[in-house]
Amino acid sequence: MIEMIDIGIDNAVAFKVAEKISEEDMNLVLSAAKKAGEAHGDIVIYEVIESFEGVEIKSLVEKIKYLFEVGISNIRKIAVVTDKQWMQKAVSIEDKIFRNIDMQAFAFEDQDDAIAFLKD
Repeated sequence: MIEMIDIGIDNAVAFKVAEKISEEDMNLVLSAAKKAGEAHGDIVIYEVIESFEGVEIKSLVEKIKYLFEVGISNIRKIAVVTDKQWMQKAVSIEDKIFRNIDMQAFAFEDQDDAIAFLKD
């Protein structure tokens, strides 16, 4: 389940993840990303991962369609807020793979730092 949130940054796509991500959830995020990109050019992404129980295959298909249609060149920064060590390590690895996107993981108590990172 994904819940869209407002973090006070105009070009941000911000959301909380809990449990399993459905096709509907993915469409919600991708639609917000597309609208933000059209309105602002570059976007930043703020994810709070409270729990994660996987992703429906249909949601992955939607993500792949989005990547072919829109791409990732307009994503400047991604902040992932989580208490999961393995996700923090995954963000570190993705930061090295996607060199044009500045990605950082933050603990729950550092959410203000995550938002400040996206504003810089």
